Amino acid sequence: MKRERLKILILTLFVTFLFVLPVWSEDSGKAFDMGMSMVIGTQSFVENGATVTYQTLSFHPDIAFGKVGIGLDVTLHYNFTGGPDSNQFHIREADWIPSEPVTFSKVLGLYLPLIRYVRYGEKGDPIYAKFGAIDDATLGNGFIMSNYSNTQYLPEKKIFGLSFDLDGRLFNFPYVGFESVIGNLSLFDVVGVRLFARPLLFLNIPIIKNIEFGTTYATDTDVYAFENEQTGGSEKGSVYAYGMDFRLPILSNPVVSLATFGDIASIESKSVGGMLGFGGRLISIFTYGAQLRMLGENFIPSYFDQTYDLYRTVKYQLVETTNAIPGYVGWFASAGTSLLDDSIIFNVSLDGPFGTVSSDTDSFVNYPHLVGMFIIKDNLLKGFSFDASYDKKLIKSFRDLISPEDAVIQARLNYKTGPAMISFVYKIRYVANPGPGENPWQVTSGLESSIQLF
Repeated sequence: MKRERLKILILTLFVTFLFVLPVWSEDSGKAFDMGMSMVIGTQSFVENGATVTYQTLSFHPDIAFGKVGIGLDVTLHYNFTGGPDSNQFHIREADWIPSEPVTFSKVLGLYLPLIRYVRYGEKGDPIYAKFGAIDDATLGNGFIMSNYSNTQYLPEKKIFGLSFDLDGRLFNFPYVGFESVIGNLSLFDVVGVRLFARPLLFLNIPIIKNIEFGTTYATDTDVYAFENEQTGGSEKGSVYAYGMDFRLPILSNPVVSLATFGDIASIESKSVGGMLGFGGRLISIFTYGAQLRMLGENFIPSYFDQTYDLYRTVKYQLVETTNAIPGYVGWFASAGTSLLDDSIIFNVSLDGPFGTVSSDTDSFVNYPHLVGMFIIKDNLLKGFSFDASYDKKLIKSFRDLISPEDAVIQARLNYKTGPAMISFVYKIRYVANPGPGENPWQVTSGLESSIQLF
């Protein structure tokens, strides 16, 4: 029944999208652009407990018309097997053939990601839509869903999702709007919707008129989806969270901006948490934020976060276990900078409890959790660009800040000269409880060379 309701929800979103298409196409502009890049390199995968390296050949067409963009990803992983007299050309079957038993969801999950993305506009525009890879889906203040990403299993597994926002400003009715996210359109597993309203906009009262209220609902209808796919199991489980929030901009100018916000939320009507905070920018280049969090028993803030797909079963087991996480008061702080017209971007956030929460010395709720992001664009170092992210749990000491245990690390270094680009890609994630004989360090790395054909 829940899955049918979700399908009705996504159908409604698509109908809404088609309904407003004629409206936003009027200002989409008529600038047409098309590009094509080819990538040649190597890529490593973990298959049956062993690391296998393939040669890679990819074509990435990109088509843009005004604010509308479409990107495709047609990739072939291959290698040669056999001895000197019996060389055989081998294609990685997992990229093209669904695993047994073949289902409609598996077929969609395998072939939909050939569409890298379809997007319109940017987050924060009156209308924003993106199909495909979703990197930073946030609903409201992020107390329930914050920077959710469906790309954690790349390149082994590509997932096709949806992010779609609509603000009444598009129709000159800025009092209402909504944000929505679907992590995987073939499974309808991670789904989130936020409805918001600005009921006091008609008042001619500075500051107060801009207050925004919202309500959010997010769910994972198949917590064990990835685990069952890997192990052939049939475990079932679902989880949901809902809440209400507000946001009030106080200052907005080039020197300083400031907004205050708050949330109250519940996970499965069993646990409750709340948050009050503030944040903004200083002299247009520094970002800042802070929160005071009051969390009830078994409540996990930002439950659907950037690494949720990697820890979904762990989180589910925690919220379903009585007294797994005692209630506590915690904190959250963030700081960052954006320099030289966004050529250098750095942001770091840290959250944790006041004092010790659990008697379990290995429980992640007892210790700070850090998320960092660093970007250098190619207009600064003459063809060089770099981006990296670091998500680290269980920070018990200063030394743990640089330990890869309980961390997810991603990095990409590019060098571009003319139409050619060489990229080194590296990704490592730590699995706390690997299976028998499995390596807890899952490393994906590769060297790519791409050519912009046109």
